[in-house]
Amino acid sequence: MNKTYDVAVIGGGPAGLAAAIKTADKGLKTVVIEAMNRLGGIPIQCIHTGFGLHYFKEDLTGPEFVYRFIDKVMDRDIDLLLETYVEEIINESMMSKKIKIISPKGSWIIESKTIIYAAGARERHRYEIGIPGFNVAGVYTAGEAQAMMDLYGIMPGKKILIIGSGDVGLIMARRFVLEGAEVVGVVEILGYPSGLTRNIVQCLQDFGIPLLLRHTVTEIKANNGRVSSAIISEVDESLNPTPGTEKEVKCDTIIIAAGLRPRTKLLKKMGVLIDPRTRGPIVNDYLESISVPGVFIAGNALVINDYVDYAVEQGETAAESVHEYIENKGVLSAEWRKVIPGSNILFVVPHYVSGRKDVVLYSRVSRPLENTYFQIGGIGKKIPLIKIMPSTMLRIVLRKTELSKYIGDIVVEAVEK
Repeated sequence: MNKTYDVAVIGGGPAGLAAAIKTADKGLKTVVIEAMNRLGGIPIQCIHTGFGLHYFKEDLTGPEFVYRFIDKVMDRDIDLLLETYVEEIINESMMSKKIKIISPKGSWIIESKTIIYAAGARERHRYEIGIPGFNVAGVYTAGEAQAMMDLYGIMPGKKILIIGSGDVGLIMARRFVLEGAEVVGVVEILGYPSGLTRNIVQCLQDFGIPLLLRHTVTEIKANNGRVSSAIISEVDESLNPTPGTEKEVKCDTIIIAAGLRPRTKLLKKMGVLIDPRTRGPIVNDYLESISVPGVFIAGNALVINDYVDYAVEQGETAAESVHEYIENKGVLSAEWRKVIPGSNILFVVPHYVSGRKDVVLYSRVSRPLENTYFQIGGIGKKIPLIKIMPSTMLRIVLRKTELSKYIGDIVVEAVEK
C-alpha cells in the first residue's frame, strides 16, 4: 500500500488537525497519521473548560473544542490512518520524504513531499524527577489519571498527593475533590507555582488544597504493593533535600505532574537539531527545521504551550508554510536573522526570522518578575509587564514593517525597571 502525498501530518491532535484542514483547503493532498484509535489528542480526555478562549472567543471543554476540528477534517478529502505508528522518517531530498509506518493492517511506506510533525509531548516520570525505589501500584502521571477518570470512569485512589504544580496537576487536584477524594497536598520543588495563576486560585485555593512550595518527595512507601505514604522534604537553594526536614504524608495515590517534554525521538533520528532550552526542534519563522528542509513542526512537539489555541495557531502557520514550500519547490532563501534569548528569558521560538512576513514569537521568562518590560532589541519594541511568571507563555507579534527596520540578530530580554 504505497501512496504519495503533498503533506503528511504526523499527529491527530489540535495542531495536526488544524494543519490538515488548512492544507486540504489549499488543494494539497493530505494524510493524517495518528497512533491512537481516534482523532483529537489530549483534549478528548479534558472535560474541564478553558479551551478556545483565544481561537473561538468561547469557553469550551476539551472535547467541545477539538470536535470542531474533527468535524471539519471529516468534511474534507483527507486520508486518515488511525492506530498507525510511525517507525521512521527518511529524508530523501527537499521534496521527498519516506515514512515507515506500522498498523494492525501491516507495515508499509508512505511518500510525501513535506512533513508537518505534530506528535505532541510526553509526561515526565518519577525517575526523571529523582524519586528512587521500586514501582508500586498507585503511582500515575497526571495524564494517565485524567484518562482513567474521563475516558474510562475509574477513580485512581481516594487519598491523593500530587507532585508538581503544573496546570494539568492543578486541574486534576480539583477534579479529585469534586469526585469525592481527598487531596492532601500539591508538592512543588520551586519557590513559585508552575501553573497559571487562574488555576492556582480556582483549583487549589478555592478548595483549600495545600500548596507546599520548595518541597520534594524523596521516598514513596508501600503496603502490600500499594502506595501507603510519601516522605517529603524541604529543599535548599540548589533544590537539594534539606536533612532534618523530612515528614511522612499518608496517601494511597501519587500523581506526578512534573511537566511535559516534546516528542522528538523521530526528529532526532532524521537529523533535526534540538534546542536544549525548549527540548524541541530549532526552527525558522516558517516553523521549518533549520537542519532538514521540508519538515515543519507545530504544537507541543515544537514547544510546550499554555493554551491549545497556540498549538492550533502553530498548526495553521505550518500549513501555510508547507503551501508556500511546495509552490516554490522549497522555502525561498533568506538572510536569516537569529533570535537570541537575552537577560531573564528562558527561550524564544522561532529561533530564526526571515523578515519577509509577520512573526509570532513564543517565549517564557526564566524567573518571576515584577514591574518589568519585554524588550525586542534592535527594533526598539517594548511591552510593559506588571507581573510575569515562568508558567505564562508570552506571545508577541512582530510585524514585517518592524523587522524591516533592523537587519541584525534580534535579542529578546525582560528588563526590570
